[in-house]
Amino acid sequence: MDAIHQVVSLSDLDRFCRQILAACGANDETCEATTRAMMHATRCGVDSHGVRLLDHYVKALEGGRLNKTPVMKKASGFGAVETLDGDHAQGAVPAYAAMKKAIELARQFGIGAVGIRNSSHFGAAGAYSVEAARQGLIGLSFCNSDSFVRLHDGAARFHGTNPISMAVPIAGEDPWFLDMATSAVPFNRVLLYRSTGTTLPEGVASDAAGLDTTDANLTEMLAPVGAAFGFKGAALAGIAEIFSAVLTGMRLSFDIPPMNGEDMKTPRQLGAFVMAILPEAFGDRATFEAGMKRYVETLRTSPAREGATVMAPGDREWKVASHRNAHGVELDPVTRQAFHELSGRYGVPMPA
Repeated sequence: MDAIHQVVSLSDLDRFCRQILAACGANDETCEATTRAMMHATRCGVDSHGVRLLDHYVKALEGGRLNKTPVMKKASGFGAVETLDGDHAQGAVPAYAAMKKAIELARQFGIGAVGIRNSSHFGAAGAYSVEAARQGLIGLSFCNSDSFVRLHDGAARFHGTNPISMAVPIAGEDPWFLDMATSAVPFNRVLLYRSTGTTLPEGVASDAAGLDTTDANLTEMLAPVGAAFGFKGAALAGIAEIFSAVLTGMRLSFDIPPMNGEDMKTPRQLGAFVMAILPEAFGDRATFEAGMKRYVETLRTSPAREGATVMAPGDREWKVASHRNAHGVELDPVTRQAFHELSGRYGVPMPA
């Protein structure tokens, strides 16, 4: 296969990311969590939040925006609630730690919620909610980010893409799994479309005047999810903002330095929030599992429009994950070039 369409294995991508992060001086916990989060996204087909972010994270680690050797600590707590100070780590580091703690709290109290302070970009929110679902709990995760999404009928950036994710266990199956930006698309998707020369769908992006555009190169802001009913998406972004930033005392979206700005020295002070819920705290486990089974089975077999297929949230991601586990993934041109440069800089062999 020619280099333009080179497919690489997930295992070798994982190896490459870990070795590059270690070579730039990140500690073991940072290498593990950052790679784990990126690989979750790449495996599930969320390429905008996958290994293409490695180059950005390395720049932020080398520049000082991200702490290579963070020492996280409990900032506060009350019953089933805690707040974790992430010490300006790469965002996946405190996010995985917070979900682990939320699961522990949920096993004790039935529900556990952990706010995260002094964090940074954590990639795909679903990486953390699915951790709870894999252990039999319902998981939720939220984060805010720098302003890039206009309000409904707005003509200026206001919210970040502010993701919301929820994952629910299904006995004997992959989880019911939602991971969505509250913008019509995440900005990393726009960057991916720029890289591949792909035209954007209608109604997802705006130019500098707030007018719709399908040109990824002219995109200056994103539209909230909901199109003509974008007030719904803007309000959902507000939910993520309140959980992530208001509760934790972190910067609001319009106060956060831009992710892709020139300053790679100043910590961004993002907030995040995760929650875990133990289903059997509300009733017996068997009733919960039977209800989820019947729900998704009835959903998948409900009538579909001609030529279409009805899927439960997560079905597409798990299908992509199965294929990529077996066959690998093709890197986009910009990511491939960035990998070549990282490989040469740090003396780490390219993924094969």
